Parts: sequence; structure tokens; C-alpha cells
Amino acid sequence: MTLHDDAVLVLKGYEDQPELRQAYLDHLSAHPDGLRKSCTAGHLTASALVIDPERGRVLLTLHRKLRMWLQMGGHCEPGDATLAAAALREATEESGIADLTLLPGGPVRLDRHAIPSPCNWHLDVQYAVLAVPGAVQTISDESLDLRWFPYDEVADVADESVVRLMEATRARL
Repeated sequence: MTLHDDAVLVLKGYEDQPELRQAYLDHLSAHPDGLRKSCTAGHLTASALVIDPERGRVLLTLHRKLRMWLQMGGHCEPGDATLAAAALREATEESGIADLTLLPGGPVRLDRHAIPSPCNWHLDVQYAVLAVPGAVQTISDESLDLRWFPYDEVADVADESVVRLMEATRARL
């Protein structure tokens, strides 16, 4: 199975956000390269919120280019077999935490956001990953900072997309 086929299956099985889900499926149908950065009409990305439920906190990255507090995430790579694997890889690379595990149940949310040209759109498939107690993060080259935030402080530093992802993740725990 290809990454494209996996993405279609994942999205068909995702029952929330039906209009956005259909927009993602339509995009993949119209653009066989819709998972690649080279697709200038937009492309699917995979992200993951790193969560420490025992301590009631999430790990956010201060994105180097955007200068915003965000969940870990990014573009699918040729070696990614699934969207979930891409999200886990991105979370591991950007957090420096090696033993993250995906929260069961597939994607937590979808988020479509405009990005600067030449691409135009990121169609983000958002997962959540669990950090083990005592996990220690390491800042990557893609980040200006990496910090744990208590649930009730996320809305003070991050945009609505991150807040919605955190709330959906907490509801799934």
C-alpha cells in the first residue's frame, strides 16, 4: 500500500469534520502528488500534539519560520509508510523524545491553513502522541524553543487550531 492509499483509507475512516474530510479526499483524488511538498495546489501534512497526561501538559515548539507556538509536524517524506508514521516521525524529530507512542484511534483532528506561496495550503492531519513520564525534550533546528505548557495555559500562547487539537486530544484520553 502506498502513502497515498493509506491517506485515503485513514480519511475515509475519519468520521468527524465531514466537510473538511471530504475536501481532503477530493484533493487527493485530483492530485496524485497531494501528499508531497511539490504539489503547489496544497498538500497533506502530518502533525502530532505531544501530551503528558500524568502531569496535565503539552509540549509545543516555537516554530523557527512562523514564530508561533505549534504542535510538532511537517511534510510527509518518501520513507513514511503511513500518515501516522509521518506524524510520529515529525514529533520524535522535533521534540527529541525517542519513546513517544501514538494515541490510539487515528487522527484527532483535521486543520486546513494557508501558507506562503508557492504551495498555498497545508491540509494537516493531526494526531496526538503520549510522552512517557519524565521525558526530556531537545530543541531541533526547526525550533526556536520547546516548552511544556499546562493545559490551561495553551490558549494564552497558541492559536485556536492548537487549542482545538488539545481539547480534542484530552476528550479522547
